[in-house]
Amino acid sequence: MCEFNIILDGEILFKDAVYAKTEGNNVTVKNVLGEAREFKNCKITEVNVNTTRLILTAAKP
Repeated sequence: MCEFNIILDGEILFKDAVYAKTEGNNVTVKNVLGEAREFKNCKITEVNVNTTRLILTAAKP
């Protein structure tokens, strides 16, 4: 299974994500235990399976 580190502004803010969903300008991620976190006013800009990174950037208003 591929688990991702969620990175925003170069900082890992969430580890072991197995699920990500965008809704408008929000991104919700969950780990294998079902723990969730919502990142408001963000968008997914990169998903890299080789480095297990999912990069977020602030959404422009």
